[in-house]
Amino acid sequence: MLGTALSACAPGAQLPSTPPAARTATPAADTRPNIVLIVADDLGYSDIGAFGGEIPTPNLDALAKNGAQLANFYVSPACSPTRAMLLTGRDNHAAGFGTMVEAAVGDQRGAPGYEGHIPQDVPTIAERLRDAGYRTMMSGKWHLGAAPGQGPSSRGFDYSFSLMQGMANHFGADQSPGFSNNYAAPTYRLNGEVVTYPEGEFSSHVINDRLMSFLPEDSAEGPEARKPFFAYLAFTAPHWPVQAPAEAIARHKGRYDAGPGAIMRDRIARLKETGLVPKGMATRMDLADEAWAKLTPQQRETQARTMEVYAAMVEDMDAEIGRLVDRLKAEGELENTYIVFMSDNGPEGLIFNRPVNPRDPLTPLPVDVDNSVSNIGAANSWLSYGPAWGQASAAPFWGTKEYTSEGGIRSAAIVSGPGIPGGTRERSALHVRDIFPTFLSIAGVEPDVPSPDGEMAPLDMLPLLEDPAEGPMAREGDLFWELFYRAAIRRGDMKAIYQPTRVPVLGPFTAPGEVFWQLYDLAADPGETDDLAAIHPETLEQLKAEWRRHADELGVVLLPEDR
Repeated sequence: MLGTALSACAPGAQLPSTPPAARTATPAADTRPNIVLIVADDLGYSDIGAFGGEIPTPNLDALAKNGAQLANFYVSPACSPTRAMLLTGRDNHAAGFGTMVEAAVGDQRGAPGYEGHIPQDVPTIAERLRDAGYRTMMSGKWHLGAAPGQGPSSRGFDYSFSLMQGMANHFGADQSPGFSNNYAAPTYRLNGEVVTYPEGEFSSHVINDRLMSFLPEDSAEGPEARKPFFAYLAFTAPHWPVQAPAEAIARHKGRYDAGPGAIMRDRIARLKETGLVPKGMATRMDLADEAWAKLTPQQRETQARTMEVYAAMVEDMDAEIGRLVDRLKAEGELENTYIVFMSDNGPEGLIFNRPVNPRDPLTPLPVDVDNSVSNIGAANSWLSYGPAWGQASAAPFWGTKEYTSEGGIRSAAIVSGPGIPGGTRERSALHVRDIFPTFLSIAGVEPDVPSPDGEMAPLDMLPLLEDPAEGPMAREGDLFWELFYRAAIRRGDMKAIYQPTRVPVLGPFTAPGEVFWQLYDLAADPGETDDLAAIHPETLEQLKAEWRRHADELGVVLLPEDR
């Protein structure tokens, strides 16, 4: 039914019988492992059960039990920069995403490294794996360029169903004239051809259905011998607007009536009990507690309902992952498949209560919105869950999406597959760029990723995951972040952060903390509660100088007062 719904909307968009980039069939069965990459959109560190969450996620929990949890895995503060690094192994500034293309301002427009698409001379992991004999496919959010030559069909994916922009209504209720006439309707493509989303179907179901339609029915027989595959499943859940099927929402009724502070404390207690974080870890609770205390009973009802819908989105996504795992098991491929799960950044902390007008964010679109309590989660509701629930989702860390504090850049991540011991936890500081050489290593391809001046050298994680060390590995070099003029650098356990109060990105944002460089010892204080800048000024100055060196070599565009 799904295939009919998609193809019928656009003549010529029927799924072809052979990949668009067809190649000569492999003459003999290729026994190399499959690779499945699953990315959630704006998921918080402690939203899933394996990482302390109360939301039922039995399928992700099973992957964690049978594989390795990456307790210290870093991403970018926002989506497209993370996805660019994920698919290229390069720093976001070297991969065309010095900022999100929608947020480029001033001198960023037209600057090298701020193109808003992956440069043609930067290969993607799909291109590398395809050239190595893998069948490549993706389904879901792309957000890495929509012009000709920039989409997944042009960047190494044999099969693709893609949302080209960064977000969309989860039921497809944003394809009306009110959206399309204002350049706010999303674009979907099937193997490069524009198609119409099947309105009324929920995003996680559509995206997963399409990916599974790309999988071979029986990889061991037929005219083409068995080929390994690389599948990229890029959910749009749980990105706002918070929407979910009604039956999924109903299962969470009343779960969040106590507010974000209570949920956050429960999550932290579970994280400490399971040993994922230190028992003595300090956490900043002020935002979750203070925001809830200021609400009226009616506002609390709205807020609790919004979080119920968010939880339903996460639970529903987990069910779809279980469906994919069951398919791999039924095809006899699961035991020979590596599965990586991660989020693209921390949870959303901004407040949205209507669709965004891309031409003028301050002017509402001419569409009907119903955010009444009983309607929250329906196709015509448009809400985010706001900063307090965002902080609870990021527990036990401070900050949310868009910020370089740990809550914005540390992702819950899981890796399972052949040779990875079950129930292990890797505590080394790992980065989204490390996935690129790891996938090449799995495929038996030399994991050569260029590391020009300014860029850290990404790691092949496979040896570390197959033979876990007793303690975290000491990583050579710095971890570097810059996005929305916000900065961070980590060397060993010391991390310096700079987050200006106001930055010209979609309006003035207020950053957590004061407006100066801060310094934290993440070994002793992963919650970033004790600023050591005044105690260790020499360490801070060294880190600032190294951050500036990286920024200069990468061509980072700075605020005028920081130049």
